[in-house]
Order: sequence, then C-alpha cells, then structure tokens
Amino acid sequence: MTIRVLVADDQEIVRTGLRMILDAHPDIEVVGEAVDGRDALDLARRLRPDVCLFDIRMPELDGIELTRRLAGPDVADPLAIVVITTFDRDEYVHGALKAGARGFLLKDSGPELLAQAMRSAAKGDALIAPSVTARLLATFSEGASAREPAAQPLDPLTEREEEVLVTVARGRTNAEIADDLCISLSTVKTHLASLMQKLGARNRVELAMWAYETDRMPA
Repeated sequence: MTIRVLVADDQEIVRTGLRMILDAHPDIEVVGEAVDGRDALDLARRLRPDVCLFDIRMPELDGIELTRRLAGPDVADPLAIVVITTFDRDEYVHGALKAGARGFLLKDSGPELLAQAMRSAAKGDALIAPSVTARLLATFSEGASAREPAAQPLDPLTEREEEVLVTVARGRTNAEIADDLCISLSTVKTHLASLMQKLGARNRVELAMWAYETDRMPA
C-alpha cells in the first residue's frame, strides 16, 4: 500500500527536496504540494492524504494552527500530520503535539528518519526527532507546576499499563515495547488500546504527553 503524502512549505527548494526524498521510496508518493498554510488547508481537505508534512513557519496559517484545524481535539476525522522545522524550539514541539501532530522532525533529521516518520504516522504511531525527545521531557518536568493538572482516568491504570505508558513516552515502537517488557506484540496492542480508552487519547503522542504531564516518567 502506497502512503499518500501532502507536503507544505513556503520555500520551493525545500518542497522539491522533500518530494525527491519521499518519492525515492516505493511505498511513499507525494500527491500534492502547498505553498502556504491556506493552500495546505484546502489541499488537505480535498485530497485527504494518508500523511501531511507541514512546515512550522508559513504564510497565511502556520503549521501549528494548520495542524489544529485538521487534527485537533475537535476534529471528527483527523488527518495524520508530521510537523517539520528548522527551528529546534520547545514551544514549537509542545505546540505541534498539543495541536494533534503525530510527529515532529527537524529539517536536518536525514532522509531515512523522514521516511520512517511518514510510515509511523500512517500507521497511527508517533515519531519525534531523537534530538528533541530528551529535552521535551525536561521541558514538561520543569513546567509541571505551572500547568493545570491532567485529567485522571475513571478506571485506574494497571501496573502493566503504567509500564507500557512509560515506554510509549520514551518513543519505543510496539516491537521494542514487547522486547523490553517480555510480552507479545498482540499484548502490547491490547494494552495500548486500553490506555487510549481510559485516557481519552487518540494516538501515541497524546499518551506520551499525558505521561509527561502527570509525572509518570522516572528521573
């Protein structure tokens, strides 16, 4: 199955480079290019791609607002969105993930990580650039006292669900979680489904953010 991707960036040379990298993979096809946020919004709604790859800083609508409109909490049928930027700033990471993005990459991440992010997003997984993951955790920890407490589930998490939650927040894949916890892949998927139901999360990014916001992560 080919992953259909929409690319949005206001710089033509960047769009061309992203298209060349992605189209070089037989399982990925760039089906549209947008020159600004408004153009991206219209194309995304019309084409319904499997994954949208949005730059953070664009005219008309920035990547975070664009993500919110296409994948935010109030969107009934959200699209899978990966945000990419030159700027390694905490507020961009937090803003993009809060808005509903399934991934966050820097433009120097490399071709293979870019393709991996498209595949992960298409499957409903999350991929955050390794260079920002550790700092993202630190940012959440430092700002814990200033945030409103995250909503607690009506049904408490089991001990195993807590373990799975922590591994998800660390960016581990299903296969890696299975190896880490010595459980089967199907058991991992069962725990993830239960976690999403209990926490009202729509994807792995929201699970990870809940783990950060409730200080589930060991020091």
